[in-house]
Amino acid sequence: MPPSARTQDPARASTSESGHRAPEYRIEDLAHRSGATVRTIRAYQDKGLLPKPERRGRANVYDDSHLARLRQIADLLERGYTLASIKELLQAWDEGRGLGGVLGLVAEVDGPWTDEESGRVSRAELDELFGGAHDAAAVSEAVALGVLEPLPGREDEFLVPSPQELSVAVELHRAGVPLPAITEQLRELRGQVEHIAARFLDFTNEHVFVRYLGTHLSDGDASEAADLVRRLRPLAQQTVEAELARAMQKLAARSLRDHLRSAAAAPSGTAPDGTAADGTAPGGTAPDGTAPDGTAAGRADRSEQVRLPVETVESVRELVGEAHVPGFIAAAAEREVRARTMDRMTARGG
Repeated sequence: MPPSARTQDPARASTSESGHRAPEYRIEDLAHRSGATVRTIRAYQDKGLLPKPERRGRANVYDDSHLARLRQIADLLERGYTLASIKELLQAWDEGRGLGGVLGLVAEVDGPWTDEESGRVSRAELDELFGGAHDAAAVSEAVALGVLEPLPGREDEFLVPSPQELSVAVELHRAGVPLPAITEQLRELRGQVEHIAARFLDFTNEHVFVRYLGTHLSDGDASEAADLVRRLRPLAQQTVEAELARAMQKLAARSLRDHLRSAAAAPSGTAPDGTAADGTAPGGTAPDGTAPDGTAAGRADRSEQVRLPVETVESVRELVGEAHVPGFIAAAAEREVRARTMDRMTARGG
């Protein structure tokens, strides 16, 4: 027990069985010695975190056990535990199961799941990073999403839990993405990632941590579970990073091929929709199908883009090669048209 806990006020002490006078405190004295407020002490009692005092006449009497418990709560709060988790830990302690392993397990789960270190940024630095504009709405959105955290007593300075995440937003904005689109994308991405995290947690609970769930953990079991969390914690991030890299490579390459095919299929000097720079369609025709002199254009001089299933294009590519895809598809379509024309002519002749 810390020395301050053993400091006695002879006027407020009772005699224990061993003959020593045990210190007793009024709630105001307990607040003074523990550093907690009277209101906080009463709130802890209501939540079941602190034992009720002994009632003597019209007075409530506290002792060193209350002081020790208040210091334990304060220490756990400083380490980042919530009041709900503190209550569970203290109950484990009261039941004699020990706190060493349990605290280690909680520390592994509640601790940071990344090696990235947080940073700080001023409001002026933020404005400079995002083009010099003073956008109060964007800052409020970033605070709401937890990308920025206000620092108490510092209105123009923020804590940045993930500098990498802020850097991504900066680069996207420099590339031309509006800030509202960036925050909306983050919201959507966060929901999807939390779904992945929940699936991974369910998976490990089912196959790894099932033997620890729903039972009172012994000190040894808690230490063993903490070691498993420490070993398995990086796996989720490593798996997601590997699969994201694979998916980005696959989908980005496919997207680029699609754009290149569209550009290659369009005649030189035309826009992606097949319209020339002067507003005419391929073959010198205007969007309404007329030639520059206003006369109707011949069907052979006109062209337009047609969307085909990706699977069809992939099959053609495998058959004739990338360079011959447009020509093959055009020839196949022309052959089909001619075949159907011959069928109709034959039918009429019959």
